[in-house]
Amino acid sequence: MQRRDFITLSSLGLLGFCACGTSNIMSNRKSFAIQLYTIRDAISDNLEKALERLAGLGFNQIEIYGYDGKFFGKSRTEFQNILKNVGLKVVSSHHTTGIIHKDKGTLLNDWEKTVEDLDFIGSKYMVCSYLFEEERTLENYKKLPDLLNKSGEVTRKAGIDFAYHNHDFEFGKLDENNTIYDFILDSTSFDLVKMELDLYWISKAGFDPLMYFEKYPGRFPLWHVKDMKAETKDFAEIGNGTIDFKRIFAAKEKAGLKYWFLEQDSSNIDMFESIKISKKYIEKNAFFQNNP
Repeated sequence: MQRRDFITLSSLGLLGFCACGTSNIMSNRKSFAIQLYTIRDAISDNLEKALERLAGLGFNQIEIYGYDGKFFGKSRTEFQNILKNVGLKVVSSHHTTGIIHKDKGTLLNDWEKTVEDLDFIGSKYMVCSYLFEEERTLENYKKLPDLLNKSGEVTRKAGIDFAYHNHDFEFGKLDENNTIYDFILDSTSFDLVKMELDLYWISKAGFDPLMYFEKYPGRFPLWHVKDMKAETKDFAEIGNGTIDFKRIFAAKEKAGLKYWFLEQDSSNIDMFESIKISKKYIEKNAFFQNNP
């Protein structure tokens, strides 16, 4: 941090939100977490600067994406040093299956090394983030629980929990009696496969998160928290849309919530301004993490 920035932050009473990794204040304030996909454009421009901006806004926990043998083009040691410098901790990481796109960092390609690297940087969770459209076949859906269970077995050996992240297509019918999402929940191990519930996508699909908390208590330790516009059902800042977060957060114990991540896939204003709007609503309603 530059001296002039230190003076400016001090005069504004914002030093506790600085990006200085050596600050003891970091351990004494509320935890805020964000999925880095939200600021992917800024990350592409300058990784460290983007992370410093998040830390400056008060975030200290992140969920990452895009591991391909490196972290945003950095070795695990380089990335860990950046995290320490800006005062951020990785809580979770997103990974695709590798069924179609056979890249490093996917469930089916060099998964053991992926887990080793995520363990090195201290991640607590690894998440199957997405099924590409060409992967969404009945054959692949039927095979998916076994792949998720096996992936969870590997992460568990490293002390990392494994989870599955939904979009809206999982709430389509697999057969007469099941949605794809229910099939995944019913066909995977409670101990090996948790759920990262995306509150936007389940709401857009027309389903109630609380119904799932009742049916599968303790299965949802991770959430993505983002809002939905009334007219277009597009992404909105938290508190500016139609999702009743107070009702959902009131059921967090039943869900088994441990960590949740602010996320916004797109915005019609500057993304960091959108983040500020969402964070203000979060603070007003005290939607803080269970585990700072």
